[in-house]
Amino acid sequence: MNMSATRDVPGERERLVVIGGDAAGMSAASQARRLKSAGELEIVAFERGHFTSFSACGIPYWVGGEVPERDRLIARTAEEHRARDIDLRMRTEVMEIDVAGGRVRARDVDSGAESWTSYDKLVIATGARPIRPDMPGADAPGVHGVQTLDDGQALIDRLARTRGRRAVVIGAGYIGVEMAEALINRGYEVTVVNRGSEPMSTLDPDMGRLVHEAMEGLGITMVDDAAVTKILTGDDGAVRAVATEDAEYPADVVVLGIGVRPETDLARAAGLPLGDHGGLLTDLAMRVRGHENIWAGGDCVEVLDLVSGRERHIPLGTHANKHGQIIGTNAAGGYATFPGVVGTAVSKVCDLEIARTGLREKDARRAGLQYVTATIESTSRAGYYPGTSFMTVKMLAERRTGRLLGVQIVGREGAGKRVDIAAVALTAGMTVEQMTSLDLGYAPPFSPVWDPVLVAARKAAKAVQQPT
Repeated sequence: MNMSATRDVPGERERLVVIGGDAAGMSAASQARRLKSAGELEIVAFERGHFTSFSACGIPYWVGGEVPERDRLIARTAEEHRARDIDLRMRTEVMEIDVAGGRVRARDVDSGAESWTSYDKLVIATGARPIRPDMPGADAPGVHGVQTLDDGQALIDRLARTRGRRAVVIGAGYIGVEMAEALINRGYEVTVVNRGSEPMSTLDPDMGRLVHEAMEGLGITMVDDAAVTKILTGDDGAVRAVATEDAEYPADVVVLGIGVRPETDLARAAGLPLGDHGGLLTDLAMRVRGHENIWAGGDCVEVLDLVSGRERHIPLGTHANKHGQIIGTNAAGGYATFPGVVGTAVSKVCDLEIARTGLREKDARRAGLQYVTATIESTSRAGYYPGTSFMTVKMLAERRTGRLLGVQIVGREGAGKRVDIAAVALTAGMTVEQMTSLDLGYAPPFSPVWDPVLVAARKAAKAVQQPT
């Protein structure tokens, strides 16, 4: 191992060092560059992979063939960043943060050479990593996590080489569900093994049941309430089956859809503060708590849930890009804050749209809130208008006060983005009674006279008024 013996020292310019070259990291670098020229601020960014500023959310659609080319998922290349006076060092992994010394130790992934780079200001945007189960066979050839473009390329290459057409997806969260559909689109026989009682644990089980039915309608075999105990391999060492306590499911390829954890090993080793979910803790300016010149954002941080008042780990590209903008502004001497989130997310299985925002029932119970629920079925358009589809809307409201706590929507075209109405209402702290008076757009091609979200709000308002 080669190690540079010289510690480089910043000149008159301040140096901003960014660890991580995707959404949060490069948004921070780009925003800082917009506000300060290269003559005022030197920016050095490290990325251990082959790609920068890419859409991880688009990987299932690339794997499934809906996005034909990998490069369509890249928002800005390394060359484009460098053209803006950002010293982006690809295939370079930061191995250590020396907080006291104001420097980081980085290793060239290909050559192994290591060197120290000093900083005046530091941004940690290390993202998250797929949860890989601690069990026999988890690292066998043919077992794939899907978090980066490198991961997606490795899976596509594997699918091209594999003669068999059997796939097992472990886990039924967003990634698991989306990858199951992608594999179906590629002509695979797909089994989803899920520890929970229904897919999409971000929904309440009664709403998850609707997703379950849609997945089975696609020809996906759903195995719920089943924990994987081991991944079996063949004579060649590659995966051949996934085993639970009760059965074995043949597999030529396995995709891990169990979820992700914050990638905070570097931060932990450096003694930086972590929350209950393993993510870095920051203040409203995205500054790492207790450290004036260190910021963190993206999937490696925990954020404030505006509904429950608790810290949560919610890895979404929408948050990461906002974090980056705020960090870049602050690191360049400006001022911006990130107040928190309400937990809004959308996904789909074929033509079934799945959306949620705010709290589930178990979240409300965990927060010590008393609540009522209201579930309705309605249509996306006026019932007489061609192309009308059905949706189910579930709403949670706080008992007595009527404060909106959460909304879940499952339905066909036109269902998913209706969750944005609820997201705004949650952020504004509205009651369900106040929601019933919202002046939403109406015409038969777009909505019934009473929008489904407002129908649910009316029913929830009546439930709130009932004596306990």
